[in-house]
Amino acid sequence: MVAAAPFLTAVSALSSCPSPITQSYQVTYVTYLAVETVYAECGDLCAATPSPSASTSSVSLPPCATPSYPSGWPDLNGVPNPNGPYLNPYDSSSLPFTWPGLPSKGQTAPPPRPTAPYSYGGPAAGHYQPPCWAPAGVSSLVPALPQSDTNGNSPWGLPDCPHLPVHGLPPPGSPSGIESYGSELSSLFASSTPSASAPGSSAPVESISGSSSSVGTASGSSTTTLSASVSYSVPANSSSLVPSSTASACPTANACGKMPDTGVTRTYDFHVGYQTIAPDGVKKNGLVVNGGFPGPLIEANWGDMIEIKVTNDLPDEGTSLHWHGLLQKDTPFFDGVVAVSQCPIVPGGSLTYKFRADMYGTSWYHSHYSAQYAGGAVGPMIIHGPCTQQYDIDIGPVMLTDWYHQDYFTLVNDTMNGKIPPSNNNLINGKGNYPCANTTLPCTPNAGISKFKFQSGKKHLLRLINTGAEGTQKFSIDGHNMTIIANDFIPINPYETDVVTLGVGQRSDVIVEATGSSTDVVWMRSTLGTTGCSLCDGISPEAVAAIYYEDASTTAMPQTTSSVSASSLAFCGNDPLSKTTALCPVTPDPSPSTTETVNIEFGSNGTNFVWFMNNSSFRGDYNSPVLLDAKAGNLTFEPEWNVYDFGTNASVRMIIKNNFTFGAHPMHLHGHNFHVLAEGFGDWDGVVTNPENTQMRDVQMVRAGDDEKGPAFIVLQWKQDNPSVWPLHCHIAYHVSAGLYINVLERPEDVMAMEFDGSAAQTCRDWNVWTGTHVPDQIDSGL
Repeated sequence: MVAAAPFLTAVSALSSCPSPITQSYQVTYVTYLAVETVYAECGDLCAATPSPSASTSSVSLPPCATPSYPSGWPDLNGVPNPNGPYLNPYDSSSLPFTWPGLPSKGQTAPPPRPTAPYSYGGPAAGHYQPPCWAPAGVSSLVPALPQSDTNGNSPWGLPDCPHLPVHGLPPPGSPSGIESYGSELSSLFASSTPSASAPGSSAPVESISGSSSSVGTASGSSTTTLSASVSYSVPANSSSLVPSSTASACPTANACGKMPDTGVTRTYDFHVGYQTIAPDGVKKNGLVVNGGFPGPLIEANWGDMIEIKVTNDLPDEGTSLHWHGLLQKDTPFFDGVVAVSQCPIVPGGSLTYKFRADMYGTSWYHSHYSAQYAGGAVGPMIIHGPCTQQYDIDIGPVMLTDWYHQDYFTLVNDTMNGKIPPSNNNLINGKGNYPCANTTLPCTPNAGISKFKFQSGKKHLLRLINTGAEGTQKFSIDGHNMTIIANDFIPINPYETDVVTLGVGQRSDVIVEATGSSTDVVWMRSTLGTTGCSLCDGISPEAVAAIYYEDASTTAMPQTTSSVSASSLAFCGNDPLSKTTALCPVTPDPSPSTTETVNIEFGSNGTNFVWFMNNSSFRGDYNSPVLLDAKAGNLTFEPEWNVYDFGTNASVRMIIKNNFTFGAHPMHLHGHNFHVLAEGFGDWDGVVTNPENTQMRDVQMVRAGDDEKGPAFIVLQWKQDNPSVWPLHCHIAYHVSAGLYINVLERPEDVMAMEFDGSAAQTCRDWNVWTGTHVPDQIDSGL
């Protein structure tokens, strides 16, 4: 971060922005980037290409259109970025504070968490218009960058991104309803005949299969290639992306019925790789799926099989993908968690996952290798099923993501060295703007925000997903209330609200009635929760997108204001349990077989501040997945694997206590939807909220502890009906990196008797070969 005064002086001096600009500057690496940003402010992006061996040089800045960076350019310390051949000259920014630091001798507790170091908009706030940070004087929302520069090969956030059908995916052989798309999307949806997915394609290809068997494959390769930008291909007999004009009333069905066996398999081909992206105008070395951030849509009907080949195009590290919220009954080896259900996919290798779409609703997929998903390896996953409330238009996924300008590896490295990073921005569907004069990084103002279309008088389904790394999101739409109809994969009895709170990993399906006039333009907002809910630098904690009614110009800038109260934004917890009851009641066992209390603490391990669950901090072994050990009958585990063997108990009740007073934890259990029996502070009094119909979901926030009230707690309970080893962890990326994780071993004898697909073991054979000549840079817990 550059000092405000000289930087703003430079901006002021160039206010006339002569073109072409030809001046000489004596620059270091940092001021070189700052000068480039100044010219970007003027809309004339120029860059020099000094010798990478020189620490300073006198350079001329010609009227060029695209900056060119030498491949050998070092960072500020003269050390190339560790993330493979994608040398990232943008990772030189420093954190605005150091917290918690490294413990001194005898120190056990961390110092108080710092407040946001910058005010809203940062030192350069006066040069931009909140809340979208368009430069002062700009009156329209015409993006300064093309989608390919900001998000790569991703259609999310474009105003003509097709809606999802209210009736689910068509059966094989049926017309898809694809007719026409906006000009920017037409090239992404080109295929009109059924065929196998091309490598790198996101296209689902349907095949009929009467078997529900899970057959996967893993393969290693000595060839390493970088992920290229790959077009989407959506065969006509399989895509559900349709123009809104084809929407019809959603079909009513028994939402509480038995999952069907459709006999349909939907096939995808994903590649995980590095790519330079600029989701908010700031360039960074991001992780992408099929060349885009966010990644392509996974879509199926309830009861379908989903088969996804995942290829690792990363040059020097493993990867995996996890399918958040699916139960993986009979297929726990395809849950996608390294060191638990598989070994990492080796560079150049692949693994084909195959599993049942056993829940319906809204979710996402993400890497479960270190904190890769914080760098961009995420995408939406929609499972169509019974309609529980009527709506007219399915807008599709609305992904809410706190965003960091450094690459994920640098952030993890900082975390494990006493420097937990604050987020720099907040995005909706992977897009946003940034007030560029606050950074020395290459930045283009008004890069482009996400845009959505409403039809007046219609009811719109929005599928909200917190796909971020750390922040608690507070979602709202100016002048509109929302009806929540599902939390995570669980339909609920609907209720109305003006703000939806989502911890990392949580989802809510909401219906919004378009009550405005046909020319209205309004702000959609997602704000990082205040007063300690999220660790951000304070400059841009509120993401915005524009909603355009049918007769409005899609470049107009909304002028609406939010009516959400400050107290709502400051509350760091989910809605009260008394408000959220399941549409399909499941009464938990009032006398569970076993009860476990787990205490969360943040403290010193002697060299660093890490997270502990019952005085143990997790660290996984990439070469020895716990589930595969259990399958082989090896039930003696390393202490740092944090395995809780609940044996054959019919049900488990867990009281999770958060002694940490600086923030909440979104706690996620794989393989189950748990009952949330109670929440509060201090010691649980045994009272269950709505005992006949408790809230159920797969992520629940436990609030921060209180110095006066004591630790915060949540009480969870689940039925042990899904044998495996299931992760239970905080879904904040950097908390998992620092050990906030346990493994739940469920019915180990049934695990040993289960038939496993051989591809999970193949990942370990491949990984063992690769690590024989490469040392994986596991600087955190591994997850």
